[in-house]
Amino acid sequence: SDVGSQKDRVVTEEEWLRKWEMGNTGFHKERGHPLLQKYLDLLLNGRSGLRIFFPLCGKAVEMKWLADMGHSVVGVEVSEQALKEFFAEHSLPYCEEPVPEIPGAKKLQSTSGNISLYCCSIYDLSSSIVGKFDGFWDRGALVAVNPCDRQRYVSLMITLMEKNSSYLLVTVSYDPNKHKGPPFYVPESEIKSLYG
Repeated sequence: SDVGSQKDRVVTEEEWLRKWEMGNTGFHKERGHPLLQKYLDLLLNGRSGLRIFFPLCGKAVEMKWLADMGHSVVGVEVSEQALKEFFAEHSLPYCEEPVPEIPGAKKLQSTSGNISLYCCSIYDLSSSIVGKFDGFWDRGALVAVNPCDRQRYVSLMITLMEKNSSYLLVTVSYDPNKHKGPPFYVPESEIKSLYG
């Protein structure tokens, strides 16, 4: 599959942090994503009280929406600013604690306990730290991961899945020769080979 000139493109952690600092976050949606609303039943599959994972969560409003429905939400994001903005914009009190297994990492947890957001590289997480999940909402993560890291990313997601996990994935379709990304173009054939 032709992914144009994107396969070697790398966006550094510093560049992502700068995007948040500069407010260059066109990828953030102020309102819940219509596709999550449309496919929510597929994600929940008649179940309640799920553990739902938001990889590269930013300050996604859907985290509060799902927590308000009685689910437990866990997210990971490299930008502490994004996480603090999430709690501030929803007027949610939270506490902060270090994550002993990950040097320099923090966990910001709502005082109600149903939203836990990890501030660190996603690659520092493991199921021994965050547990496993019944549902995944991957709206801007796979398409933001550097193409050279996709296999590593998906392998991690698979280790975080419970047996009956539901994984909702949103990608974007365009000519990768005309846009350098992110969001990166991930052809359907590659999604099938990555997730199996």
